[in-house]
Amino acid sequence: MSIEFYDVKKREKVQVPESEVRKVRYESTTKTGKQSVRYAFRATHNGSKLTKFASEADWKALDAPIEES
Repeated sequence: MSIEFYDVKKREKVQVPESEVRKVRYESTTKTGKQSVRYAFRATHNGSKLTKFASEADWKALDAPIEES
């Protein structure tokens, strides 16, 4: 199965196999001090670094290695 990413440099959608996808969590603190977490998938396709943001449920469902942000 593959995951669809948008390649900004080529301005087109590309399919990347799940075996090449890594999971990453982006954590930040808002102005009010609240902790914010965003979940994403990362991959490299033809030399382009690709990122796709996802829901927490989709992120947990995918069996992929976790990359440090």
